[in-house]
Amino acid sequence: MQASRLKDRDYVRAALLAALTAVLAQLQLPIGPVPFNLAVLGAFSAGMLLRPAWAVCSMCVYMALGVIGIPVFAGFLGGPAVLVGKTGGYVLGYVCIAWCTAMARRFGRWWLTAAGMVLGLVLCYALGTVWFMGVTGTSLGQSLAFCVWPFVLPDACKGACAFAVGAAVERRVLKGAVR
Repeated sequence: MQASRLKDRDYVRAALLAALTAVLAQLQLPIGPVPFNLAVLGAFSAGMLLRPAWAVCSMCVYMALGVIGIPVFAGFLGGPAVLVGKTGGYVLGYVCIAWCTAMARRFGRWWLTAAGMVLGLVLCYALGTVWFMGVTGTSLGQSLAFCVWPFVLPDACKGACAFAVGAAVERRVLKGAVR
């Protein structure tokens, strides 16, 4: 019974972080071809608060909800067209952010967690930028100017916020139960 209760908690936490990501995606500023939104904060939070497999599961649930048509993507959009559209690579990159953050956090060193967050974000940018280039036909320089450079500092701030909140939640509420 105890193992079943722990697994149920994992399901609930993953679902809550998928829902949080969906809500955060709606807080957006349309600054260009890729809108500025807070969904990356949800991916970082999943990595900070869940074990690696559950962090990935959380982001996959978020994407699955969007693919079946529930308007969870930025701008209250849903459907498979969003995922195969110009920003789909960045949405897929949320899995990289969540997984790298959760994997690095397991080592228990703040600087490794921060490095994992940076790696996840770099992988998200790489996947998203290549995807954007393929869909739109823009050059690497243009794609970086539209899709990466304006987001680096805000995304670093989102990572720092997720780190601080995640560490506080783990210390005070979860007491290490997510490891």
